[in-house]
Amino acid sequence: MIKRKLPSIRMIFMMVILACAGITPAQAGDVTGLRGGVPLDGAERSPELTKWMPDSHALPRAYLQQPPLVPHQIESYKIDMRQNKCMTCHSWSKAKETRATKISLTHFRNRFGSEMSDVSPQRYFCTQCHVPQKDAPPLVENTFKPVEAIK
Repeated sequence: MIKRKLPSIRMIFMMVILACAGITPAQAGDVTGLRGGVPLDGAERSPELTKWMPDSHALPRAYLQQPPLVPHQIESYKIDMRQNKCMTCHSWSKAKETRATKISLTHFRNRFGSEMSDVSPQRYFCTQCHVPQKDAPPLVENTFKPVEAIK
């Protein structure tokens, strides 16, 4: 019986400690997010949908060691434990006939640096690092400049 009540007792204890310390949750008016001043329960018009950049050749990189950007849409690509749509074009056996970039040799090394005969599990989920581009304005202003050495 006590085991069932223990989580409730802990929660009440934490609430009492926080109240005594004068810590209160942030008020909705104090936080400004991407929604602007619209409250969470307020009605807002749907955001404008952005378009994928048109398919193109390799896109320029902005900094050293940047993973290559995906120069085409991948919205319907399925990548899970059993299949990886990217490999239908970018695998070493298909890249020549599809005229796609072959995946890097680094993708065949495991975390210990040992060479593998297939893509390493740490590199299998391509979209962890490689992202397609959308024609969308930046969410926040920035002063980023690409590295001059790689232009």
